Amino acid sequence: MTARSFLRFATAAILISGFAHPHTYAQAPADSKPQAFIGARLIPISGPAIDRGILIIENGKITAIGPEGSTAIPSGAARHDVAGKVIMPGLVDTHSHVGGPGGADGSAPIQPGVRVMDSLNPLDSGYRRVVAGGITTANVMPGSGHLLSGQTVYLKMRRPDGKPPRTIDQMFIQGADGKPSGGIKMANGTNSIGQPPFPGSRGKSAFLVREQFIKAQEYNAKIKSATGADGKLDETKLPARDLGLEALIDAMEGRKIVHHHTHRADDIMTVLRLRDEFGFRVVLHHVSEAWKVADQIAAAEKEGGVLGSSIILVDSPGGKLEAAEVSFITGASLAKAGARFAYHTDDWITDSRLFLRMAALGVRGGLSRDLALRALTLSGAELLDLQDRIGSLQTGKDADFIILSGDPLSVYTKVEQTWVEGRMVFNRADPSDHLHQVGGYSAGRDQSPYFCCFGGAGQ
Repeated sequence: MTARSFLRFATAAILISGFAHPHTYAQAPADSKPQAFIGARLIPISGPAIDRGILIIENGKITAIGPEGSTAIPSGAARHDVAGKVIMPGLVDTHSHVGGPGGADGSAPIQPGVRVMDSLNPLDSGYRRVVAGGITTANVMPGSGHLLSGQTVYLKMRRPDGKPPRTIDQMFIQGADGKPSGGIKMANGTNSIGQPPFPGSRGKSAFLVREQFIKAQEYNAKIKSATGADGKLDETKLPARDLGLEALIDAMEGRKIVHHHTHRADDIMTVLRLRDEFGFRVVLHHVSEAWKVADQIAAAEKEGGVLGSSIILVDSPGGKLEAAEVSFITGASLAKAGARFAYHTDDWITDSRLFLRMAALGVRGGLSRDLALRALTLSGAELLDLQDRIGSLQTGKDADFIILSGDPLSVYTKVEQTWVEGRMVFNRADPSDHLHQVGGYSAGRDQSPYFCCFGGAGQ
């Protein structure tokens, strides 16, 4: 039997086998009707766990949470018996590449005007893997082969009107200005080193970044000088519009967070120097050697401008030399130093369906259970400036949560349901959802890893 024949056989076997699930739940009713989830162990993240709790949601928001016996259930609420299950906030992935993102090209190493949102396909089956893993919010980014490969976008795995989104606009998280929320993706280290016009060394990399930010400062000064003392704008004094420089100004003035790929300890320190020079707010991503400079990272956070670190624990397949000293102790080292951190998938590097294992591996490396679960939820929300909406089970926050079959750190635990803004977007009891949770490439044949070393989906 060929590999392709085996995949087809396995897929058919899954579909034919049936699904004997002891607990099934009704699909989400209309948003306006309250819903009560009764009897599960609740892990709010923002407070202690509740062994037998009640979670009330209505109109896409959490309206009440508390123990049985002291939490009132609204009259007419749809009741869900989830005794024996675990409910925790939807997972927040601070670094993902799902949906076929494409950013900058080979014409230049710094291209801040490129928006990854213009390349995403909302019908991509990668999003079904995301919700199968319990992820409800993701920061989708272009790759790290450039010093600056473009602008990221923060997505909710929502289903408007209960149906899968047909356009990427339906997935955007809107900022206070009404625009899609997102940051800027930057990188240093070996990924962005190459032949001209790309830098050939780490020193040249930092020089090119400085040069571009200085251009943005000068561009911004010209714009401001076009406004007279009377407050009137003289359009004849405005420079020609530059979308890339505008994006860098957004970063320097704090409107966009810089999400910076960096692995080695010396590369991490270079990012911190650049942040000091140009004042952008930054999240350090991957940080394989953060355990070597945890105190320096924590000090930079206290000084302001560094929001925290987004950690990867498994840099595979193949990995890279600069990630050779990646360690499970990174989270514990940052926690001891007093630094904030979250975990991420870097999907496909870690499949979105396996995101819960990041917390378990962190605990294996000495991290406390509470901080490990926080690193999948509320800490990630904080790194995206979304902590007021997501990341914990609290009254007034979005009704984003997952229903688990057991303890979130157990390898035997399954995500049974994923809910976003009060609507169920994944149900393991549904054969199609189950297939996307357990199947291989053939479960989503449109998927093709964005890096070099793999053939197409289903091969």
